[in-house]
Amino acid sequence: MGLMGLMALIGLMGCVNEEEFDNSPQGNLDALWKIIDEHYCFLDYKQQEYGLDWQQVHQKYRQQVTGNINNEQLFEVLGNMLSELRDGHVNLSAAHDFARYWQWFENYPANFSDSLERRYLGTDYRIASGLRYKVLDDNIGYIRYESFSDGIGSGNLTEVLNYLLLCRGLIIDIRNNGGGDLTNAEKFAARFTNEKTLVGYIQHKTGPGHHDFSEKEPRYIEPAAALRWQKPVCVLTNRHVFSAANEFTLYMKAMPNVKIVGDRTGGGAGMPFSSSLPNGWVVRFSAVPMYDALHQSTEFGIEPDYPVELQFEDVLRGEDTIIEYARKLLR
Repeated sequence: MGLMGLMALIGLMGCVNEEEFDNSPQGNLDALWKIIDEHYCFLDYKQQEYGLDWQQVHQKYRQQVTGNINNEQLFEVLGNMLSELRDGHVNLSAAHDFARYWQWFENYPANFSDSLERRYLGTDYRIASGLRYKVLDDNIGYIRYESFSDGIGSGNLTEVLNYLLLCRGLIIDIRNNGGGDLTNAEKFAARFTNEKTLVGYIQHKTGPGHHDFSEKEPRYIEPAAALRWQKPVCVLTNRHVFSAANEFTLYMKAMPNVKIVGDRTGGGAGMPFSSSLPNGWVVRFSAVPMYDALHQSTEFGIEPDYPVELQFEDVLRGEDTIIEYARKLLR
């Protein structure tokens, strides 16, 4: 089954039966809990990782919902219940607010500086759709990609790589990239392999049970038919790399001549889908688990090949520790 088919399937599975739950505080909490219980894809994994007991979570938050609770109070309770999942793909949206879990990056060093980014790019960089790029003074190519929501075409990629062709190596900086369109990640990664490459596996939910999944299906990146990069590459990451950017890191880790430099990524290994509660609030949740080539979940992030942190003394000198480390590797 293709990804579009999975999206349609999960979209249907995620809907609650309006006759089963009434539009009351208790009914909405029970509906939300059941949607997650039957369709969220990491309940078993998170029970193993940090002892999540989803049944106990239901009891804990059900006690906080009384008959006279107002909408804002209910929204806070439901948002807190979802935060027990520790998943940046899980959020609740209403007309008045958006409940989210951002501790996957908020509790960690940034390992990125906007002012240093401006210093390295300068004012003479080129722009090709979502990519900003230039040749650094040691003949290292540098590409900054801030969001996989910013589209890139095949023509863009060919022009960028052709411009950087004489560089001795390439830095792809995706720090603070929170994700976006997975197609862009796949399209970009396809420029760095000359053969069909296994990058991981995917499953989909087959029933309401916590163990009800299909067999793992392999995922491959096919080499692009256009210009492909043949020299060393460093991909720069930090904890704010999430979702499609996390997947791009996974793809690139499987490619020849590519090293990941920086901090562990933020994760977000499940493909998100949405469903509605009886009161119209919309919950977004991870419904399709994805794994690396070793069958390991990357929900909580991917370790770099070279762990490097931004050093304060380097920042004072106007240097980005992570970029400079990558430059030394490529030289």
